[in-house]
Amino acid sequence: MEGHERIRLFVALRLPAQTVEHLVAWQHAELAGAADVRVVPAGNLHVTVAFLGGTDSSELAGIAAAVRAVGESEPPGFEPVRYRETRSVGMVVLSDEGNRAGRLAARLFDRLEALGVYEREGRAWLPHVTVLRFRSRPRLTPPLPDLGRVVSSEMAVMISRLRRSGAQYEVLESVHLGG
Repeated sequence: MEGHERIRLFVALRLPAQTVEHLVAWQHAELAGAADVRVVPAGNLHVTVAFLGGTDSSELAGIAAAVRAVGESEPPGFEPVRYRETRSVGMVVLSDEGNRAGRLAARLFDRLEALGVYEREGRAWLPHVTVLRFRSRPRLTPPLPDLGRVVSSEMAVMISRLRRSGAQYEVLESVHLGG
């Protein structure tokens, strides 16, 4: 990316392929039958660490450097703890083993804020995977997916392109966690 184009960016923890497969099977078994909902496609399942939104493309190198700088972090471990709905999404909320993901997120937030590309939210960061989108809350109470312990060993800077069919995500820079 060159120049000063505005791009929609976020930083995410990628999920192992087997975890994504289990989530997709669970989505179709437990969520897909609900009226007026859209199941999040397999390629869009991740744990968002920081949503940057519309960002000048000239900032991408600094953002990637911030992600690389925290990449020595020990890979975080997660387990599903509950299903939750907000006004527009359904999510699987995850535990954060040893608060490793929380500490990684805080270090990343510090670096992104220093660059001037991110402003920390007023509420605490909540590790979760968005699995469903909707216009009006379906008020579902599905059982939790049987994922067991999930270890995320990759963090990525991702671009989100809004399409008629929904957001399309692409990895721009990826870092293996743990050095």
